[in-house]
Amino acid sequence: MSRVERFGLSAALTMPFDAALAIDVDAAIDHAKSCLQRGCSSVTLFGTTGEGSSIGGHEREMLINAFIASGVAPAQMVIGVMANSHVDAAEQARFALDLGCLGILLAPPSYFKNVSDAGVFDWYSATIKAIGADARGIILYNIPSVTAVEISVDLVSRLREAFPKAIAGVKDSSGNWSYTEKLLSKHNDLAILIGDERSLAAGVRLGGQGAISGLANLYPEQLLRMINEGRDDNNVVEAVNEVVKYPVIPAVKAMVGYHSGNDGWQRTRGPLEALPEADRKHLAAVFDRLFVAAAA
Repeated sequence: MSRVERFGLSAALTMPFDAALAIDVDAAIDHAKSCLQRGCSSVTLFGTTGEGSSIGGHEREMLINAFIASGVAPAQMVIGVMANSHVDAAEQARFALDLGCLGILLAPPSYFKNVSDAGVFDWYSATIKAIGADARGIILYNIPSVTAVEISVDLVSRLREAFPKAIAGVKDSSGNWSYTEKLLSKHNDLAILIGDERSLAAGVRLGGQGAISGLANLYPEQLLRMINEGRDDNNVVEAVNEVVKYPVIPAVKAMVGYHSGNDGWQRTRGPLEALPEADRKHLAAVFDRLFVAAAA
């Protein structure tokens, strides 16, 4: 992934499971192709929305290969990596990069808490060195609400100075607009990707290159307008405000299931639980009011 190319919109692909909680490969491929046909420039596998921390190594390799065999180009895939061991992180990243995948959404290690910037730098440094000389397309994943580790603006500076060919961007899922502004001011020559769709248009106006978005599983057209025009969308803001009232991953999956008519999308792997039926119905009614009526 070149830093001079506009990133656009990547669907943070949610992951379908069958009754035995194995990955429903056909459903995943069909959904990815639908997102791409509807305007997404890529799909992101094994991110937070895709329950990436619950997907095993062999499953990851199997699904990436299945996507490629089905005709999804490697250059249309970003691969999420969430590992505490730099050895595991490097192996997962190298497998995807060797196949030609667009980039790696690389979260910091999250088991140890209250770690320093220096310690996180050491982990990223060890990971990138272990990937090897061809390390590229690394998107640093700042999601402190999940990892309890913030990737500071200064740490981004240090990493890109040490690995200028490897660091391609930052996905900012901090939900902290002050941080986002500082990141865009300091590093807007990187692909700065806005994780909170409510701030997407504002981020684009300051130089953000797009988003890796869970809502893109549902409404990529609305998000693309925000990215391409830098215009706020009150329906998107209201939709996100409603989703975050619930556990977000089950909520997104419930809405994918509602729109597709496939109840299998509602399944999650533990420790997550499917959204209760009453909540699904309420959320579906809100989304119908916001998006179905607006499209009529």
